Amino acid sequence: MRLLLVEDERQMAEALTAALMRYDIVVDHAPTLEYAEDAVMDDLHDVIVLDRHLPDGDGLALLPHLRSIQSTVPVIVLTALGALDERIHGLDMGADDYLAKPFAVEELLARIRALLRRPSALVPMTARIGRLEFDLGNSQARIEGAPLDLTRREMLVLEALVRRQGRTVLRSELEDAVYNFDEEIQSNALDSHVSRLRRKLADANSGVEIHGIRGVGYLLRTAT
Repeated sequence: MRLLLVEDERQMAEALTAALMRYDIVVDHAPTLEYAEDAVMDDLHDVIVLDRHLPDGDGLALLPHLRSIQSTVPVIVLTALGALDERIHGLDMGADDYLAKPFAVEELLARIRALLRRPSALVPMTARIGRLEFDLGNSQARIEGAPLDLTRREMLVLEALVRRQGRTVLRSELEDAVYNFDEEIQSNALDSHVSRLRRKLADANSGVEIHGIRGVGYLLRTAT
C-alpha cells in the first residue's frame, strides 16, 4: 500500500511515517498543499491522509483539486479541528473520513482498511493465486494459512505483483510501490528484492512464480 501524508508538522510527519512503515505502508510526505497537488497528479497512492492547517492554506482545498483530475483515491482528514461543525464541513467537502487529533495509529489503520473495503476498491481485500493468499488490507501473505516470512520490501514487491497478477508490472511501477519520493534507489536493489522473494515463494511451495521480462518488468502467475 502506498499512502500520501499531507502534514506540515515535521515531528508529527516523521512519527506517523515511522509508525505506518511498520505495517508495510510506503509513505510519501507532502508538507504543503502545493506539494500535495503535484503529488496526486501521478496517481500513485491508495489513500491520502490530509491535515488541514497547512502553510499555504486549508488542506480541504485538495478535495476539489482531486475531483478536477477525476481522482477516486480515498481521503482521510486527520486534524486538530475536531469540532462537530468542522467534521461536517470536511465530509461535505468530499472527505471520505475525518479523524481528530490526538488519535491512535491503530484506529487510523482500521479506518484505512474500512475505506479500502468499499465497493469502489479496484481489487478484493484478499487475493488468491496458486497456494498463496494475500491480505491486501493488512499486507500479509500466507501459504495454506501459514504466514510467509518476508522483509518489508519483499512484502511490498509481492503486494504490487498480486494486485496486477497475470499482467506484466513495469520496473518503474514496482519501484513506485516499494520506495517513496525521497529514497535513492540503487541500480540492482529491486532485482535483489525480487530474487529473494522468488526463492522464498519456491521454498514455500507457493504454487506461484515470478517471471522477469528483460528490460520491462515482472509477472506473477500460477506455477506450471
